[in-house]
Amino acid sequence: MKEIVLDTETTGISVKEGHRVVEIGCLELDNLVPTQNKFHCYLNPERKVSEKAFEVHGYTDEFLSKQKKFSEIIDQFLEFIRGKKLIIHNAEFDLSHLNNELKILGKTKINNEIVDTLILARDKFPGSPSNLDALCK
Repeated sequence: MKEIVLDTETTGISVKEGHRVVEIGCLELDNLVPTQNKFHCYLNPERKVSEKAFEVHGYTDEFLSKQKKFSEIIDQFLEFIRGKKLIIHNAEFDLSHLNNELKILGKTKINNEIVDTLILARDKFPGSPSNLDALCK
């Protein structure tokens, strides 16, 4: 089975406040072994990046304004992930933003099988997030 390790960067944390996706990165795996297939793009969110988001990813409004819009890459992205299990850390966050982008374009939500590595980590190492941080140091 093929899997996709997926991550996004956004203009901020809240879809309800109109935050948008600014980067999508995907690596394809075949039975958990990396293939040479990948999908990556920066996106023009058509809005300003919040200060906190800028501190995380460092993408300026000027840089992003020169990138493609989500509508220009959506078909290629959906084809890349079609029928593949998605492996995402904090899937709720990434999927809420991706599904919002799809909603804006009148497309249906992503319905792939999802593995959320944040949930796996919390199940393996119960306790506060600080416990997980300590394990990663």
